[in-house]
Amino acid sequence: MAFDVEYARWLKGVAAKADIFHILSGMWKTPAERCFLWIGGFRSSELLKLLVNELEPLTEQQVMGIYNLQQSSQEAEDALSQGMDALQQSLAETLANGSPNSSASSGNVANYMGQMAVAMGKLGSLEGFLRQADNLRQQTLQQMLRILTTRQSARALLAISDYFSRLRALSSLWLARPRE
Repeated sequence: MAFDVEYARWLKGVAAKADIFHILSGMWKTPAERCFLWIGGFRSSELLKLLVNELEPLTEQQVMGIYNLQQSSQEAEDALSQGMDALQQSLAETLANGSPNSSASSGNVANYMGQMAVAMGKLGSLEGFLRQADNLRQQTLQQMLRILTTRQSARALLAISDYFSRLRALSSLWLARPRE
C-alpha cells in the first residue's frame, strides 16, 4: 500500500514537471470534480467536515481530534491559497510591467525574453505548491486514520470513495441533461 501511494506521488510529480497546468486544472477529472478542485486535488478540511456525519458514533475525544485536524488543515490550506494568490498577482505584475516599447513586436526582444524568463521562473514554483498540497492531503489522511478505529477508518475511506463517485455521477447527469 505504501509503495502504491509513493509511486502515485512520484508519477504525479513527473506529470507536474511535464505540464503543471494539466495537473492543477484536473483535466482528467469530470466537470463537477473540477469545480471542487484545489491545487490539484481535494481540500482535506472539506472532506473532514463530510466525514464527521458519516462516522457516528464518535467518542468525544475523536470529535475533538477531527475538529482540531480540520482546523489545522483549513489553516494550512488558507496559507497555501494565499501563497498561490500572491504568486498569481506577482506573475500578473511581471507580465504587465512590460511597456509597449518593450514587447517583442516593437523589436526589443531582449527585454521581452527577460520578462518571459522571470515569468517562467515564477511558474516553476507552482510545482512546489502542488507538492505542499499533496503532502497536506496525505498528512491529514494519516492523522485522521490515527484518530479513528480500524472500522471507522474503513468506513471513512468508503465514504470518501462514495463522495467522489457521486461527483462523477453528477457530472454525467449534468452533461446528459436536455438542453433547449
